[in-house]
Amino acid sequence: MVKLIRADRLTVLALCAALAACGSADPVAYSGIASSAYLKENPADSAHEPYHYTSDVNWGTYKRIIVDPVVVYRGPDQQFGDMSEKDKTVLADYMQSQFTEKLRGRFALATEPAPSTLRLRLTLTGAATSTPVLSTLTRFDIAGALYNMTQTARGGEGALTGSVLYAVEIYDAANARLLSAYIAKQYPGPYNLGAGIGSLSAAKTGIEKGADALVEQLADSAGRS
Repeated sequence: MVKLIRADRLTVLALCAALAACGSADPVAYSGIASSAYLKENPADSAHEPYHYTSDVNWGTYKRIIVDPVVVYRGPDQQFGDMSEKDKTVLADYMQSQFTEKLRGRFALATEPAPSTLRLRLTLTGAATSTPVLSTLTRFDIAGALYNMTQTARGGEGALTGSVLYAVEIYDAANARLLSAYIAKQYPGPYNLGAGIGSLSAAKTGIEKGADALVEQLADSAGRS
């Protein structure tokens, strides 16, 4: 009996290790991004914002924002795996709509450079799809539940669940000065079951979280200025 219990524990541990190995790739400081030379490692938030750059800015002076069309990254260090061009376009369009809509609540949208205006450039650099059915089932089997509970406590991503990777670059629209930049990875919580239904649902949820995070970050920065 003791041997069987130990064997079961070893099996669970092995399955947890296998699930961890299935996690999506960590982002890099993409060489083809204009701000890549400015980016530094960010140990304060290595999970969601592993590289960032910021300058001394009075964010409270900016009242308008230009949101450039989202670019799909084509550099050799892109992290789309075997994702189809159609799916990349779907995610880029969704990112455009979500970030624009969320930022509309804080800034007046603009189309031309002017004083007190930001320019936002978003680059979709990678994404991972969810594994339909299996991503949901891992929330309920023993090994999957153990792994996902651990990931929930750590703020990590769930097993076999998709994610999105992207670059954010914020400029002063009037003089094209880089004000802030970061590389981000976003994904749903391990027990967000709805995000595991479709292959792109998790990546879309990550985009929504990323848009909310940027709005909150800009609001906090303006409040401290």
